[in-house]
Amino acid sequence: MRRTLPLMLLMVVAGIVLAIVNLLIGSVEIPVTDICRILLGDTAESEIWSNIIWKSRFPQVLTAIAAGAGLAVSGLQMQTVFHNPLAGPSVLGISNGAALGVAFVVLLSGRIGGVALSRLGYLGEAAMSVAAVAGALAVMLLIVWVSQKVKGNVTLLIIGVMIGYLANAVIGVLKFLSPEEDVKAFVVWGLGSFSRVSGDEMILFSVLMGILIPLSFLLVKSMNILLLGDVYAVNLGLNVRRARLLVIVSSGVLVAIVTAYCGPIMFIGLAVPHLCRALFQTSDHRVLMPATAVCGSVLALACNFIARMPGFEGALPVNSVTALVGAPVVAAVIFGRRRNEVGE
Repeated sequence: MRRTLPLMLLMVVAGIVLAIVNLLIGSVEIPVTDICRILLGDTAESEIWSNIIWKSRFPQVLTAIAAGAGLAVSGLQMQTVFHNPLAGPSVLGISNGAALGVAFVVLLSGRIGGVALSRLGYLGEAAMSVAAVAGALAVMLLIVWVSQKVKGNVTLLIIGVMIGYLANAVIGVLKFLSPEEDVKAFVVWGLGSFSRVSGDEMILFSVLMGILIPLSFLLVKSMNILLLGDVYAVNLGLNVRRARLLVIVSSGVLVAIVTAYCGPIMFIGLAVPHLCRALFQTSDHRVLMPATAVCGSVLALACNFIARMPGFEGALPVNSVTALVGAPVVAAVIFGRRRNEVGE
């Protein structure tokens, strides 16, 4: 407990600092005093500056905070329910299902309707979000149905991986048959971005994540018991199948919503739980759940800042940055744990 509170406060402060930095940094230089006035509701000297803050930078900050927290919590849930340190939000093929839904809409729109979805602006973005939610939830429902039929986490994990491969195979065929413009639009969506969400979409996304993440905290007790193994969990009176199903549904819905709005964001859900276990030196989900949520937001803000740093034309793909940050974190944690085991 002595270690938990200072670390949590440190991560919260880091998140606040990174949120402020994300508001300050961009292709257009805005004085700090004007940014403060804009956030406080005062009229800025330039209306363009107000639009940049409220319609671009502020939505990106909120989206990164919500998406990072959701993916990190989802990754912790997957690693717990499958007892697998390499499990992540995309382990059951839910992200692939979202990608498949978008592929059907984007890659077939030009051939069937004669008008490429990428040319429809806001309407095209809305259609992509709906398609991603539909594809992710369809795969999740399939996984839920399969989980009622099979026994053992490993079998379910293998089935999820196979669903992901099948979705990728169908996407590959659709890419081959589609016009170049539609393929480019799909590839850009697949790179992931926190800048797609704005206006009413940002409000809806923030509300959804603000409801789903606290609801996932209700599963903390079940997740702690699941760590002990199925035999001990049953002896303690836990309905293992129902608990596993609830955790999978919670994780799947979080991934579906984030993927629909931001595209497939990689590595945050895999890296953050490892990082929090190493920092807090505990497996207690009463500590890990809030810690991963805060740490996921901090890492997402850091990646968004790096992607938009001055010197880059436009912005780097978020997935490129998350991989560059997340892979060393996972490797460092694994090697650190290995050295501790050898020392003991």
